[in-house]
Amino acid sequence: MKRIYENIKIAFKSLGANRLRTFLTMLGIIIGVGAVVAVMGVGAGAEASIIGDIQDIGANIITIYPGKEGASDKGMRRFGSDEEEEEIVKGDLYREDVYALKREAELLNEVVPVYNSGDTISYLSWSGQTSIIGTTEDFLKVQGYEIDEGFFFTESDVANITNVVVLGDTVVSDYFGKINPVGEIIKIGGKNFTVIGTVKSAGSTFGRDPDDAVYIPISTAQNKLYGVDTIHTIIAKVESEELVDEATEEVKEILRMQHSILPGGGNDFIISGNTQILEIASEISTTLTVVLGGIAAISLLVGGIGIMNIMFVSVTERTKEIGIRKAVGAKNRDIMVQFLTEGIVLSLLGGILGIGFAYLLTWAIGSLISSIITATPIILALSVSSAIGLIFGIFPAMRAARLHPIDSLRYE
Repeated sequence: MKRIYENIKIAFKSLGANRLRTFLTMLGIIIGVGAVVAVMGVGAGAEASIIGDIQDIGANIITIYPGKEGASDKGMRRFGSDEEEEEIVKGDLYREDVYALKREAELLNEVVPVYNSGDTISYLSWSGQTSIIGTTEDFLKVQGYEIDEGFFFTESDVANITNVVVLGDTVVSDYFGKINPVGEIIKIGGKNFTVIGTVKSAGSTFGRDPDDAVYIPISTAQNKLYGVDTIHTIIAKVESEELVDEATEEVKEILRMQHSILPGGGNDFIISGNTQILEIASEISTTLTVVLGGIAAISLLVGGIGIMNIMFVSVTERTKEIGIRKAVGAKNRDIMVQFLTEGIVLSLLGGILGIGFAYLLTWAIGSLISSIITATPIILALSVSSAIGLIFGIFPAMRAARLHPIDSLRYE
């Protein structure tokens, strides 16, 4: 133990004799470790943000989109008489599909249709584009949003195709400021709508901002604004997260029957669960973190080469010192351990400073990208930097150990 302490003490003394050279040598390790730890921190932050978004939406939510899923000849439906040409399923969704799911599905608590569009809204002299979401009275229950002022539209509003609207938080701020908008009249697509409520801020999720949107009865959107009978998505809330897979199969069976898809035919709809989105997003995040971390780790290799180079220079400069130590009884192993210790101390110091650099980087970009630095990348970084000192220091150490004491003492 005493010998190890002496070796470390000598290493610090040797490195301290040329402080600028020592710092420049460590710079590659500092930048490399800092970049790797920062990238891994950003990756962990991104994954945590994705998980948080999924939890905010609800892991027991499934979304149904229109879309052909490998339809074959057996999956074609015939429209009109037998003499008419067969037509491949287009994959549209209708409110009748929602009614069927509400009627037959046993594992779904809530089912709501959604029709999305972008349109111009105006209030007094202000106007602009925003998202128009046509849906039903159960939308807030499924999405977990909360009313701030007033109330949400009712089943009666949907049935009677009324011109009522509920505003997202961003729309309220942009058009009304501190004025309570409830009871005010706004125009959507040139038609008058009465504001009956506002929704509390929900924050953006996967780049989608529900605050910058207005909500109207789906019947009003379909019949008075856009003249369509299709819907864009169906959002369903499963009884529990554990039943999502079972509920997905139940939904498939009901919709296949509803769409008259024959056995062996491809689905004309796509069902996506939030757990699937989480898995995909996590895989992408992990892959990007590994790739970017690998690129950043190249600087560690450069730093290791710098350590090896400076250690060779140190061996050359201290040739006479090595000869004296051997002359007084130092063994090859003692000389080798001494130079290996210097290489490890050099890289370890660089690793510690690199971790500080990583914290500085994440603090600097904290307002743009969330990051979480855990113990794992720190331990990994220190281990790698120590290994670099050992690997790249071993050749100079072996060279120092092999020097002949007579030749070393004659060296000038």
